[in-house]
Amino acid sequence: MSTYFHQHVDGSPFDLPVGKAVCVGRNYVDHAKEMGNEVPDEPMLFMKPSGAFVKLSDDIVLPSFSKDVHHEVEMAVLIGSGLANATPEQVIESIVACAVAIDLTARDVQAAAKKKGHPWEKAKAFDGSCPLSAFVDVAAFASLADIDLALTVNGELRQQGNTRDMVFPTAELVAHASTYFSLVPGDVVLTGTPAGVGALVAGDVLLVELGSDHRFNTRVAKT
Repeated sequence: MSTYFHQHVDGSPFDLPVGKAVCVGRNYVDHAKEMGNEVPDEPMLFMKPSGAFVKLSDDIVLPSFSKDVHHEVEMAVLIGSGLANATPEQVIESIVACAVAIDLTARDVQAAAKKKGHPWEKAKAFDGSCPLSAFVDVAAFASLADIDLALTVNGELRQQGNTRDMVFPTAELVAHASTYFSLVPGDVVLTGTPAGVGALVAGDVLLVELGSDHRFNTRVAKT
């Protein structure tokens, strides 16, 4: 069983339970284009269970059932108070911290599911599919609408973006999600990935960046 808990950048735990992750697809135009998809006219939502969370500081363990696991770096926000049918203003009051998440995607499993018209949970929501960094207090950022995000693999910049480029800004996205799924303290919302997604292999060394001041390191476990 996972020992994951939400933690501050100083390592101390949040006084919040570990809930679900609500995620969004195609929230950056350049990523939608690189995948050959249209830009959606409303958020494309899916979820990951609490078992998906693992600490980014631990080695990333790739699932044995996939031969093509991709990285999708995303800004994640931590929900501090309950939201249902919320307004963007209520969302801003509820978000307590931000982190970097890597939405691990078993691309071969996803492609097979798409071909059959099946759901994607096995490709997106498997155990360990959401490595998550420590959380930075939201007050450290001037605006959720202007935060840089980057992922470097083995010294090569793979993904780089800014939250101002999102199709659906954070507050609007979370408010929309709350009309379908009640969000409770300890839930996390992933806000989408910029272009540059690609495969990870055993031994890869990763650097993820959030804003100008926050860097987190991890690696893919060797087989």
